[in-house]
Amino acid sequence: PMYFLLSQFVLLADSYSSTLLPRMLVSLLTGDKTISFSGCFSQLYFFGSLAATECYLLAAMSYDRYLAICKPLHYSTLMNNRFCLQLAAGSWLNGCLATTIFGLFLSQLTFCGPNEIDHFYCDPIPVMELSCSDTHLSILVQFILACVFTLPPFLLTLTSYVFILASILRIPSTTGRQKAFYTC
Repeated sequence: PMYFLLSQFVLLADSYSSTLLPRMLVSLLTGDKTISFSGCFSQLYFFGSLAATECYLLAAMSYDRYLAICKPLHYSTLMNNRFCLQLAAGSWLNGCLATTIFGLFLSQLTFCGPNEIDHFYCDPIPVMELSCSDTHLSILVQFILACVFTLPPFLLTLTSYVFILASILRIPSTTGRQKAFYTC
C-alpha cells in the first residue's frame, strides 16, 4: 500500500508540472505571455485539483504509516488493496470536487477591463481582482472550501504523526526506535 500511495504521489507531482510548464515554456520561447480565458480556467482547475488531491494523499499516506507502526499486527487486514484503492480514489475525487465547486462560482463572475495579471500562471485571487462584479461570495466560497477540504486531511495527518511519535517513544531499544523513525 505504501508504494501504491507513493506512485499516486509521483503521478500527482508529474501532473503538477504538466499544468504549468507548457504555458510557461511557450511564453519563454515565443515571448507571447497571453493565455485565453478558457486556458486560464483550465489551468486554475487542474492546478487547484492537484493541490487539493495532494492534501488528501498526504493524509492517506500518514494513515498508512500510522497503521504500519501503531497497529502492525492489524496492518494487512486494515490496509488491504481495496481500502488503499479507495483512499487513493477518494483523494482524487475530493480534489476534483473542491475545485469544481470553486470553479463554478468563479465562472459566474463578469470580467472586463485590461484582463492582465502579473503572474506566470492563473492564480485565483489575481483572476478575481480582474472581475468587475462583486467577488465577496467567491472569496468566501474559496475560504470555506479551503477550510473544508484541507483542514480534515491536515488534522488526520497531524493526529497520525502524534500517535506515531508517541508509539515510537515507547519502544525501549534505540535500534527499534531508529527503524520505526526510518519507516516514516
